[in-house]
Amino acid sequence: MNFSQPYSPGGFQFIPPAIKAIILLNIAVFLLQLTPFGDSISALGALWPVGSGNFRIWQLVTYMFLHGGGTHLFFNMFALWMFGAEIENYWGTRQFNIYYFICGIGAAVINLIATVGDPYPTVGASGAIYGVLLAFGMMFPDRYIFLYFLFPVKAKYFIAGYAFIEFISGFGSRAMGSGSNIAHFAHLGGMLIGFIYITIKRAEWSFSGLFSKISSSSKKKRGPHLYTRNRVAPPVSESEINAILDKISERGYGSLTEEERRKLLRAGGKK
Repeated sequence: MNFSQPYSPGGFQFIPPAIKAIILLNIAVFLLQLTPFGDSISALGALWPVGSGNFRIWQLVTYMFLHGGGTHLFFNMFALWMFGAEIENYWGTRQFNIYYFICGIGAAVINLIATVGDPYPTVGASGAIYGVLLAFGMMFPDRYIFLYFLFPVKAKYFIAGYAFIEFISGFGSRAMGSGSNIAHFAHLGGMLIGFIYITIKRAEWSFSGLFSKISSSSKKKRGPHLYTRNRVAPPVSESEINAILDKISERGYGSLTEEERRKLLRAGGKK
């Protein structure tokens, strides 16, 4: 995953594959919740506290696809599309899926730690979506978000404000001993795990980039330098370009090799 390159080529998809699949799956599960089997599905799939006796390991994933009502589902899926579509187009479908589920599972683990002794289960994709929100703020910090569709706020300040509100709300309700039907610690957990993941990936990319520069520099210095004529690069075929664009769509621009990037630039220069 490349976190330092500008917006990757290959075309912007209004609803990219991962976003579409997640939204459709959440809607399908919600419709199942409305059937006579709904109570059983919720009981088995919701994230129950460890000490409740109802906790099962699969709930770390299944809770993300259950919702407490139509409004809960709508706003979660709207936020997922609004902030996640650009992230998936930027990173690629495979890396977005990995990030989404890591944030969701990480949020579940942190929520379990923070709610030991509570009798109530947690449902909703909010933990994973807050991770996506954090990613948007880190990838596009100076992008303006219109608060209430009126007031422009830079993404970095918008995300920081959300994190602060969740922190105060979570620890405030905990200190006062009041219950809440909002999983503040799951939200904070998703953002924390997302921040750690992106920070690690950025460090990996920087290290690999530095290593490749050192490696290429050392190769140039080895052996005698022979005079060579300037060779004209062979033309890039349409099938090669299509294969490169498919790779970008699936795994992001950062997955391309140096040769594939040169071919893409040559093809773009021709156009």
